[in-house]
Amino acid sequence: MTVKRRLPEWIRVKLPHGESFFETRRIVKEFSLNTVCEEARCPNMAECWANRTATFMLLGDTCTRNCSFCAVAHGRPAPPDPAEPSRVAAAVAKLGLQHVVVTSVDRDDLPDGGADHFRATALAIRRALPECTIEMLVPDFRPDAAAIDIVVDAPVDVLNHNVETIPRLYKRVRPGATYERSLALLRRAKLRRAGLRTKTGLMLGLGETRAEIEATLRDIADVGCEIVTLGQYLRPTAAQLPVERFLTPAEFEEIGAHARDLGFRHVESGPLVRSSYHAWSHIG
Repeated sequence: MTVKRRLPEWIRVKLPHGESFFETRRIVKEFSLNTVCEEARCPNMAECWANRTATFMLLGDTCTRNCSFCAVAHGRPAPPDPAEPSRVAAAVAKLGLQHVVVTSVDRDDLPDGGADHFRATALAIRRALPECTIEMLVPDFRPDAAAIDIVVDAPVDVLNHNVETIPRLYKRVRPGATYERSLALLRRAKLRRAGLRTKTGLMLGLGETRAEIEATLRDIADVGCEIVTLGQYLRPTAAQLPVERFLTPAEFEEIGAHARDLGFRHVESGPLVRSSYHAWSHIG
């Protein structure tokens, strides 16, 4: 029997408000785009949209994998829309973004996992708004070195790929993925293009120990990753994994300090931190 855990007092999600929030929503709908903010039920959507930023999700709203923590729909996706990159770029330009995060569902049905679609989107954004910095939050490409290189060689400022959890929990949390594959992607990206900022994130509260968190952070630092985000896992619906433990803000501060001691260029650590939360500040 699963025990339903009450949210602690430090988990407070803001309600949608303000003209900027509704204007961002209108632009997202105008260009028929998907956002991970909506599909993954991000607790920071109200804050981010009120600041005229969103994380665009390419290649539809249906994922070929079925990770135990994620609320994105699983099934057989539709074919890629060749006009989507230009629509994303138009939305970015209309929002006047200084930094944009672009991600996708997993598309294991595509030969390159969607890499060329990422590249086309980066090129379209660069043409539409040259001063905007571009962050690509990519899947693991299973692992296809050529696909990774397609994205790395695109006009991308930050290559983000989330490790998500500690190695012991992978089979339970990320079926279809492997810890080693995710580390290898981050290592390859950095080796291929030394000036590229690499970034990853961990969800905490799924049953990992402090020692396991610290060991995972060391592994991430060892592959040259410069930016790390650390946040509390929150169960999106009853269909996903339950929360094993809520870490306190003080614990997040301690773990964040440990990550900084390991040499990460930027660390974002807190209960409501997500991979793209305050992403514009991660590249300064």
